[in-house]
Amino acid sequence: MSESAKKPRPQFRNLGLTDLMSYKLPPAGKASILHRVSGALLFLALPIILVPLFAHSVQSPATFATLQEWVASPACKIVLLVLMWGYFHHFCAGIRYLTLDLHIGNDRGPSQRSGALVIGVALALTVVFGLKLFGVL
Repeated sequence: MSESAKKPRPQFRNLGLTDLMSYKLPPAGKASILHRVSGALLFLALPIILVPLFAHSVQSPATFATLQEWVASPACKIVLLVLMWGYFHHFCAGIRYLTLDLHIGNDRGPSQRSGALVIGVALALTVVFGLKLFGVL
């Protein structure tokens, strides 16, 4: 006569703001969330920032010269730096997801490494191109 012990059922509770601040995501989770953030950033920046900048730059040589002066300001360079990060991260994460769709690196270890690699490569590219943007290189 074996008595089966009932396991307590897991309790799922709503997360509060303090719980979210202490919650630790693995690198693959961070890469996934940042992929969504960068995609939304690029989607919103296209009609608000990028298309108007391009439209003004091709109107005439005078408007191109005024845009060159405006883009030389530090505030505009920071906006462009954020957009560069968004592009680089979204591109690198997109390549990661294409390889995952091909069933390459689906296991836990390679998936975590590729997530960390995406974050690292995107940040490295942003630093290199940011240094070029700010005239250091």
